[in-house]
Amino acid sequence: MSMEQQAKAPPDMKKVAQFLRSGSAGVKVRVGALNGKRIDYFKGKSAVKALLSPAYAKQKNLPKITTETEAQTVLNAVNAFTFFLRVQRGGPSGSSSSSPKTLQIIQEQKFAPDEYYAWFYDGSQWTTYAGGILMVAIMLGGVMFPLWPPTMRLGVWYLSMGMLGLIGVFFAIAIVRLIFYILTVIVASPGIWIFPQLFADVGFVESFIPLWEWDVPKKKSKKKKGDKHKDKSSDVDKLKKNGGAFVEDVEDSGDSRPQSRAAKVEEVEDEDD
Repeated sequence: MSMEQQAKAPPDMKKVAQFLRSGSAGVKVRVGALNGKRIDYFKGKSAVKALLSPAYAKQKNLPKITTETEAQTVLNAVNAFTFFLRVQRGGPSGSSSSSPKTLQIIQEQKFAPDEYYAWFYDGSQWTTYAGGILMVAIMLGGVMFPLWPPTMRLGVWYLSMGMLGLIGVFFAIAIVRLIFYILTVIVASPGIWIFPQLFADVGFVESFIPLWEWDVPKKKSKKKKGDKHKDKSSDVDKLKKNGGAFVEDVEDSGDSRPQSRAAKVEEVEDEDD
């Protein structure tokens, strides 16, 4: 039924649905469970923001939208052609709290920013078709490799040998730098790394810069968890030294009243540790 309704949709409404389903729209898509099957859904206000975004304004042959009211009107029209349907979100579908939420289609369909909507449209499928055709072409090419011209087979052989050589050089560098590091740790602690950025998340050229570097650990400034415990233990030591009396130093205000003396003596109970 949804496919028939979508086929009747005007071209501009279908393009709006394609835009919302694409990654450029920025609609936050979640995964839910509808009748035991996983399905994508989103919140209405996320679609409203997408239609008011600069990415939508750059699209051609689409309805012009400048306000939230116009966006809701267009989304209500798209909803009428069952590209997405209003659903009620329930609890987790599984025993874990991270399981997909249970979804149930609501009979009365309308668009509202605070409601949830499940997708019944997969968008443009040209990338899927292109990927499938490319995979079939690669498989056929591999099967028909004996029928390739000699020059092509020789070129593939040289290419494969070159790739294997690069991989071998990479592993050789990794082994040599590890052996060199172990030797320098013994001879000249803390050790020296050759190509210290080799396994870092940087570019190809940056992986070999600098050539070497001392293995100096980075300083980490973290608060010690035992500071509070030390403060408490010091208070206990004071109690023991003062015979169960806690003496707290206070500032002398210079007043002649007795209660503003420089030391405050308070009797407390002994603590048994």
